[in-house]
Amino acid sequence: QVQLVESGGGLVQAGGSLKLSCLASGRTFSSRVMGWFRQAPGKEREFVAAITWSGGNTFYADSVKGRFTISRDVAKNTVYLQMNGLKPEDTAVYFCASDKDVSVYKSRSAEYDYWGQGTQVTVSS
Repeated sequence: QVQLVESGGGLVQAGGSLKLSCLASGRTFSSRVMGWFRQAPGKEREFVAAITWSGGNTFYADSVKGRFTISRDVAKNTVYLQMNGLKPEDTAVYFCASDKDVSVYKSRSAEYDYWGQGTQVTVSS
């Protein structure tokens, strides 16, 4: 089992920034890829970004490319999502997820084994 805990969400004005964190614990050696997803009310869960623990290879959804940056701190078992230039349409609950596969190109939620409880991000206009 891998436990994931997100933090860093909040309320921000359009154009502002937030940095989310996801702390992984438990059998973290079984985790190869970490992803961020988001889900707005009434919408399906949407892929945001992914990163490999080894090598730090990254993959982004087109909707956030150039605005969001995913990174990881291996020593702290923590993955980050730096969000700049936030827009009202970025409002959602943000989840981190973990998978044992080595490929970073994983954009479907069904491809991930473990999930955090989510953190709310609200962007006001």
